[in-house]
Amino acid sequence: MKKVNKGVLVAQVNIYRSVLILLLICIVASILSKNFLSLSNLFNVVRQVAVGGLVAAGMTFVILTGGIDLSVGSIVGLTGALCAGILKSTDNMMLAILVAITVGVLCGCINGFFVAYCEIPAFIATLGMMTLLRGCVLVYTQGSPIAIKNAGYKFIGKGNLLGIPLPILFVVFFFLLGHYILTKTAYGRAVYALGGSREAARLSGIRTKLVEWMVYVINGFMCAMAGIILTSRLASAQSTGGEGIEMDAIAAVILGGTSLSGGSGFILPTVVGAIIMGIIDNLLTLMKIDPHATNIVKGAVILLAVLVDKKVNELSDR
Repeated sequence: MKKVNKGVLVAQVNIYRSVLILLLICIVASILSKNFLSLSNLFNVVRQVAVGGLVAAGMTFVILTGGIDLSVGSIVGLTGALCAGILKSTDNMMLAILVAITVGVLCGCINGFFVAYCEIPAFIATLGMMTLLRGCVLVYTQGSPIAIKNAGYKFIGKGNLLGIPLPILFVVFFFLLGHYILTKTAYGRAVYALGGSREAARLSGIRTKLVEWMVYVINGFMCAMAGIILTSRLASAQSTGGEGIEMDAIAAVILGGTSLSGGSGFILPTVVGAIIMGIIDNLLTLMKIDPHATNIVKGAVILLAVLVDKKVNELSDR
């Protein structure tokens, strides 16, 4: 019991740390750019964060088990491209969304099968899927953007409901649903148990392979939702859609206080991590810094976040 309490305490400390980092970044951003706090810019940040936030929500499930998924960006790109392609040929929004979700879930099923049942390291399995699916996107789009004209579909990413951007409502709903699953259900407890100790979870009667397989299925579904929102917001699907989003998602999860080693963390603070990454991206754009420099800053943030996570885990083990 003492060990469990210590883990909860570490997670809470990580949450406070994340909120503090967010406040500091907001202060710095408002000083460096007078346009940062404008209502239009804040709405823009919110819409940008929605895509990365949904991917980060799914990634939280994966990382809580001690796994990783590098294919999320490719799943986002593929599902978005399929949506755009189906809309272009049929103009059937419901069919496009259904196909995208089905493909996203299928990709998650394949990832989970290789990781859980074939026992291939998650890094290798999802790296292979990342490359395979990115090739599928390039073949499907022929390297050219696919324009979207369906007004109803574009409303998903650009519309407002009671003055609130629709994408952020999706984020709130899915994060609250994820929080409920992880904290109020037997499956959620099994996810934490698997991340804490795989052998102990197995000996306690938990079907570890099924639990691990399911986190990748959930992640695939969240990536599909992100792909739908991304293409609807841009009103087109790009062959490079979703590229690099896996790093943003991993960074958001770590900044939100979830441990890379698994078994410790909460999903709601992942939103804070996603907002931090979104603000960094937005601030660099407002300052008209070379887009390539964005990767340098994000890489540094990821390294720093991993280092802090490692040090916190070391202190908690003492």
